[in-house]
Amino acid sequence: MIVKIEEKKLKQKIARKILESLNDWFDVEKSREKYINDCADWLFFAAKKDDEYVGFLCLKETGKETIELAVMGILQEYHHQGLGRALFEQAKKAAAERGYLFMQVKTVKLGVFPEYDQTNYFYRSMGFKEFEVIKEIWDEENPCQIYVMSLK
Repeated sequence: MIVKIEEKKLKQKIARKILESLNDWFDVEKSREKYINDCADWLFFAAKKDDEYVGFLCLKETGKETIELAVMGILQEYHHQGLGRALFEQAKKAAAERGYLFMQVKTVKLGVFPEYDQTNYFYRSMGFKEFEVIKEIWDEENPCQIYVMSLK
């Protein structure tokens, strides 16, 4: 079940639980804490199974007509069960209903880290298209792949 979460402290509690469990993706404490703090102010969807939050996805506005899939995570034991797709579909629908025309997402470029290759394949399967790679956003060892999609 996918639910929209409004309460700021609950958003942060869910994000902390999920992100701290995903060390392959969120092992840099400073970045992880920024996501946890910032998600309180973003559009937040959570996946629930048996009264437990097992995943989440946050959207943040990056422009008048553009929203970003800022962060998402699913507890590893729930990967490949359709929860990421369900979260994304709910978020995409909400973004379109709010009048956004485009969605973007950033991740580490395909071919750099196997964990992030899975992430790239997921975003591509959701319909995102490669926009550009910018090494200066993070650093040379973590080139930032930007994907975009139309919400029309």
